[in-house]
Amino acid sequence: NEIANNLKQYGGFVQGIRPGKPTSDYLMKISNRLTLVGAIFLAMVAILPIVVAAITGVAMSFGGTAILIVVGVALETSKQL
Repeated sequence: NEIANNLKQYGGFVQGIRPGKPTSDYLMKISNRLTLVGAIFLAMVAILPIVVAAITGVAMSFGGTAILIVVGVALETSKQL
């Protein structure tokens, strides 16, 4: 609701959505969808090494968490360059 109020106060809007509560509801719906997609992606990244190790029979020396940390550090480093 705060974001919708800020948009309204500063003259911003979401095209095709009325200001106020409809905008707030729309933004919440979009936020929930993005959160769901992100959660599914993170779950897959965390589980993928376990599945690959089970299928191939090769023990993985790192897990999904390590992959997330490495990717996060790489992205942050590339932003700073």
